[in-house]
Amino acid sequence: MLDYPVLLAFPMIMAYAAVMDFFTMTIPNRVSLALIAGFLATAVLGGMSWREVLMHAGVGCGVLVFAIAMFSQGWVGGGDAKLLAAASLWFGLSQVLDYFLMVAIFGGILSVTMLAFRHAIPPVVIAGRDWAERLHNKKTGIPYGVALAAAALWLYPSSDVFKAFAA
Repeated sequence: MLDYPVLLAFPMIMAYAAVMDFFTMTIPNRVSLALIAGFLATAVLGGMSWREVLMHAGVGCGVLVFAIAMFSQGWVGGGDAKLLAAASLWFGLSQVLDYFLMVAIFGGILSVTMLAFRHAIPPVVIAGRDWAERLHNKKTGIPYGVALAAAALWLYPSSDVFKAFAA
């Protein structure tokens, strides 16, 4: 009976993160905390061993260190760094590299799309829409949470966590 809510928690939280980043260029801390809490609940309900939980936690911590280094260089935003680590927690060692690859692919698509939007759409067309003006501004950056969420949603059905409940 709990299978469906458990299976839907991760995609719903990731979709929320993408929407928040797209419209506000921020990813609230509660999103990453919800992903961590959701993973722990899913691990317990799915019967994941402590060894597996610790392996996933180690991946999440390692990615967090990597993401903080990227943040310190100004390559990603703080919310993006935390979201990357929290999402990686769900994929663990077996899929974290696949997740990074998909993030790079979706990030490239997003970046090209944003460049085209900024180049092709005159500012007067989006005037008065704060979120669109923010996205159009070249100094704002890219809402990379969209790419992080797209990659996570793409891989989630093949994840060990999903398979444990879907079987």
